[in-house]
Order: sequence, then structure tokens, then C-alpha cells
Amino acid sequence: MGKSRLEAFSDGVLAIIITIMVLELHVPHGDTLAALHDLIPIFLNYGLSFLYVGIYWNNHHHLLHTLQRVSGGILWANLHLLFWLSLLPFVTGWMGENHRAAMPVALYGAVLLLAATAYSILEWAIIRADGKTSLLAEALGRDFKGKISWFAYAAGIGLAFLLPWASQALYAAVALMWLIPDRRIEHAISKERGER
Repeated sequence: MGKSRLEAFSDGVLAIIITIMVLELHVPHGDTLAALHDLIPIFLNYGLSFLYVGIYWNNHHHLLHTLQRVSGGILWANLHLLFWLSLLPFVTGWMGENHRAAMPVALYGAVLLLAATAYSILEWAIIRADGKTSLLAEALGRDFKGKISWFAYAAGIGLAFLLPWASQALYAAVALMWLIPDRRIEHAISKERGER
């Protein structure tokens, strides 16, 4: 399998995830702005999850540009990532409907933590297939943003049982941190092209 097929499949799954999430936004009963009031938490959670899917899509795109060959391990690692991301519509809807409840907020964080872990496993699978001196291995370095994300998700899960709103703010802060483009892979690709 070529990496273009892997990327096309992943793009399709991510598009379906976004579609499922938007279908969870129900039309309000009423024709005034007040009718939208109850939908504010649901829409905010949709926006956060949409942002997360967009971040994963963007980073996945860059990640696959470093790929030299597709192995069975990479295929399974990619499916593992898509599995956790496919749970985002469910936890987004549950947290949106129960935004002040600890368990939905904690479960949302757990899905984010497991998706981040799955993304790291995919990175490791690519490095294993392409070698420790590969473009990706060089680009990742110590991966501070990834480590900060894991810590923040774990803290958010625990914090959900004390202050669910603070936990949600922490999840949003991680998304905003990743919204600032991570140029490590782009720099490594540019450097490699410049050396040729």
C-alpha cells in the first residue's frame, strides 16, 4: 500500500467524524435568540472537538509526508489512532449535554489522552519502519508539546471530578497550544530538500 492510499483513507474517516459531530447539533425549538441559549455548551464542545480533529488532520498530513514505506505496523497504528478519534462525536455529545458533570468531562479527556497516545504510537511505528536516523526521528526531537499534552489531559481527567469547567478550559488550552503550527516536520523536510 502506498502512503497516498493511507492518507486518503484517513482523510475520509476524519471527514466522517466531523460529519457525525455536526449532525449532533439539533435545531432549537423556537425562533428567538433565547432558543439558542441551551445550545451554547453543545456548540462550544462541537467547536473544540472540530478544532481537535482539524489539528489531528493537519499533523497527520505532515506526519505522512515523512513516511518512506508503509508497513503492517504503521497500518495498525493508524487504525488505532482513527479508533480513538472516532469516539470524539460520542464524548463531544455527552459532554455537551452534561457540561457540568464530572464523568462526561473526564471521559472526554480520556479519549483525548488515548488519541494522543495512539498518535505517538503511530510516530514510533514510522520511525521503526524508516529507521532511527529517519526524517521523522530527526524532526520530533524530544517532543515537548506532546509531553505537555499528555500531562494536561491526565490533569484534566482528575480535575474533572473537582472543577469540570477548569478541566474543559485545560482541554481548550491544549488545543490552542497545538493551533500554533508545529513546524518541526516542515523544517526537517525543507532541510532534507536543501541538502539534495
